[in-house]
Amino acid sequence: MRTTDVATEAHGEESGGLVFHPLDQFIVKPLFGDGPIHWYTPTNVTLWMFLAVVAVVLVFVVGGRGRAVIPSRMQSIGELIYGFTYKMVEDVAGKDAVKFFPYIITLFIFILFSNFLGLLPMSFATTSHIAVTAVLAAAVFLTVTIVGFVKNGAAFLGLFWVSSAPLALRPILAVIELISYFVRPVSHSIRLGGNIMAGHAVIKVFAGFAAIAAISPVSVLAISAIYGLEVLVAGIQAYVFTILTCVYLKDALHPSH
Repeated sequence: MRTTDVATEAHGEESGGLVFHPLDQFIVKPLFGDGPIHWYTPTNVTLWMFLAVVAVVLVFVVGGRGRAVIPSRMQSIGELIYGFTYKMVEDVAGKDAVKFFPYIITLFIFILFSNFLGLLPMSFATTSHIAVTAVLAAAVFLTVTIVGFVKNGAAFLGLFWVSSAPLALRPILAVIELISYFVRPVSHSIRLGGNIMAGHAVIKVFAGFAAIAAISPVSVLAISAIYGLEVLVAGIQAYVFTILTCVYLKDALHPSH
């Protein structure tokens, strides 16, 4: 940050002006102490990722351990998510993709629970970090690529050869298809991380304006509306990430155009 920016902030704080930093909520901090962060350092990111895993275990393992004929609320939630994801995999990727259902539902519920936990007050939105979403997207990219070559061999390259196009255009289209294929993990990760980050930043901006008495009621109404929208976004982005995974898996299993 430049010296003039620091001076401006300091002047604003001293004069009682409105100063807030909507992106501070995304700073990765160690859980213990204030030292440097290494790959093994427990941080707020690892804490909330762990809590997401705990929430998943509570719903699917603890909540469904009885397998009651008349399910409890928690068992009903687990069964609803299970059935919804299974149908999505079967409808989008085909029946032969059902063998990958455990991996896909794991992705879906982890992202879903992480998104919803990130909406709690004083929480940390782990899926707002590209470092997290990039790992998830890279895992999907490597999985579908390996599956494509293992199942189809060299025929997997048919995914990039548009045989229905005129012969003169096929090499050009092949290059475009190849580039778009390698861009997939980038767009896959940025779409999720960008949407979650943007929503949380907007909420923080309106929360800063709530300190001004004159516009506080308007700010509170705006926060409530945006928060409701973010609840929808949390579910939709988990769904979008998962359904794109199913689409990529379908391409790997059936690569020919």
